[in-house]
Amino acid sequence: MIRIGLVGCGHIGTVHAVALQQLTDAELIDARLTATFDDDPDRAAKVARHQGGEPRETLEELLDAVDAVWVCTWTAGHLAAVEAAADRGLPIFCEKPLAPDLATATSVAAALERVPHQVGLVLRWAPVFRNLAGVVASGEHGRVLAAVMRDDQYFPVQGMYGSTWRADVEHAGGGTVIEHSIHDVDVLRWTLGDPVEVSARTASRFGYSGIEDTAVATFAFADDSVAQLTSVWHQVLSRESSRRLEVFCEKAVLWTDDDYLGPLHVQTDDGEHLIESEAPSWSSRFTLPAVYAKALAQYAEPSKAFLDSLSRLGTRRAPAATPVGHPRAGDALAAHRLVDLVYRSAADGGVPKSVN
Repeated sequence: MIRIGLVGCGHIGTVHAVALQQLTDAELIDARLTATFDDDPDRAAKVARHQGGEPRETLEELLDAVDAVWVCTWTAGHLAAVEAAADRGLPIFCEKPLAPDLATATSVAAALERVPHQVGLVLRWAPVFRNLAGVVASGEHGRVLAAVMRDDQYFPVQGMYGSTWRADVEHAGGGTVIEHSIHDVDVLRWTLGDPVEVSARTASRFGYSGIEDTAVATFAFADDSVAQLTSVWHQVLSRESSRRLEVFCEKAVLWTDDDYLGPLHVQTDDGEHLIESEAPSWSSRFTLPAVYAKALAQYAEPSKAFLDSLSRLGTRRAPAATPVGHPRAGDALAAHRLVDLVYRSAADGGVPKSVN
């Protein structure tokens, strides 16, 4: 059995803890959460009490007692935790973004590459985006002309998120672009390829220095196609997190208003049809109401795949070169480079920046 240590027991850490608990209780993984650590001992104790494991007093104590590590601290805490785990040769699941800035993200990625790892860019696991990427890659509807993505969420310092650190630029590195829409940047790059130019405008309306709550970015591609991302943190507390992606091809328009199962709408000369998706069949074994089981599956599926890969290796100290995780540090770092260009363009009044 793989003993898992959870580092960081806030909102996203708790989500992962619940997902791991459900996978374990349903006997879907040969792994279990056995240790927790957080700078706030009460949070570590709470997660351990409800989702299993034993709270540890220090990071080092946790690392000495586990076989794999989930790094779910605030963004600025990732580097120290990842490097410490990598020094022990432990496999690592690291939440996104890797770090508050590109230079530190590069260091985090380098540490991750030393061990089997996976990064929490979970939209790559969403069936609706896998379907969309597959349709685009097939070329059956011609070339991509343009894409439009809208991502909005209520400001996550409150409500179910309660991530007060996201109002502190030293902990977060920025606002809605790096903390939420790095997912979107990754999906656009994964689906459309690498852009050649980035331009952007951002604004901070809610008074948190360095934390943008509104951003519009344009990505230009070598084939003259374009993609636009609008990312907003608002104060509509009844609206948690929502995404819409539209891709205009020469012979079809594809869109979705759901960032997990879809459906994916495809409109052609022959009319509109839907590409439906379902959550993994094993998620029906979760002991949660169906609506919560579906939401949790978004996190459980990539976690299960990572743990299954580790189990197949037959060793808890697998060679670093073993590609057991997806997406990997290189994927996350590529998204970070684009996010960095978004911020650089915005700081320069929207002047386009070339992708080197």
